[in-house]
Amino acid sequence: MNSSIPVSLNNITTPAPKLQKEILILYWLILGIALVGLPGNGTVLWFLGFRMHKNAFYTYILHLALADFLFLCCQVIDSLLVLTRVFHPLSINTPDNNLLITAEALLYMVSLSILSTISAERCISVLWPIWYRCHRHKRLSAIMCALIWALSLPLGILEVTSCLSNVDYSENTWCQIFNSFAAAWLVLLFLILCGCTLALLLRVRSSQRLPMTRLYVTILLTVLVFVLCGLPCGITWIYVLGNEFLANSYIPHYHVITISLSCVNSSANPIIYFFVGSFRQQLRGQSFKQVLQRALQDTPEAGNSESSLPQATQVMPGRTLV
Repeated sequence: MNSSIPVSLNNITTPAPKLQKEILILYWLILGIALVGLPGNGTVLWFLGFRMHKNAFYTYILHLALADFLFLCCQVIDSLLVLTRVFHPLSINTPDNNLLITAEALLYMVSLSILSTISAERCISVLWPIWYRCHRHKRLSAIMCALIWALSLPLGILEVTSCLSNVDYSENTWCQIFNSFAAAWLVLLFLILCGCTLALLLRVRSSQRLPMTRLYVTILLTVLVFVLCGLPCGITWIYVLGNEFLANSYIPHYHVITISLSCVNSSANPIIYFFVGSFRQQLRGQSFKQVLQRALQDTPEAGNSESSLPQATQVMPGRTLV
């Protein structure tokens, strides 16, 4: 029996021979959440990619929205496949399904990697501002995003070539290596994300010289939503990675719930941007572009005057008023 990530999760999420009613309801929920989140992430992609001048932080948000958008697309396809099998039963363990769930796992890791990078860079800019301003490469955000996507490709190739073959897991050394590396990488990313975010929050709260800008609020809310909604899905994957016994004994309802929570996480970021950007502001006559710019504003507000908005939104991450 193949016990790689795709096969294990596939067996968990689609119990044979008949899907339970509760799981069907959860898949309908996943489909609905994903369809709601796709337009929001697509709108963020459009404005950050084509309508707004890019700076360092905008680049991270652009790639984060892209990863979330593709993840939700995979969830829509996966949900439709599962719901369709209720009326047209097909073989569950198909190569297409294995590849689809592998893509979902890799996109989840890309999203987590970008979010961890945002937290780490922001934490460094606050703890060591002078060093950060002097040594930060002007294209660091683009380089980091490119590296994250580039590293995801060989991981996907390794998954397809080593873990999707009809070989017993105990005899598949490369698949065991991949699963161990994936689990260790997820744990490391979780630690970086939580540690840097906690340090950032404590530093801002303890220093009166570091004002709580909208950008800080956006980062903290994004990380908080991920911890509450996205983290359970990652813990599930770490729990079943490469362990056939745990995968077979795992509760399918819980896994589908974590998938639905992960969809909430991917769909919530545009809502966070809109909430932070529109807080204490008059929305009448405001475009989403202006709201998005305000949500990523890295300077303290001198007032509610709209004339200060263009200048504030062009400040590079790491520049704080002291």
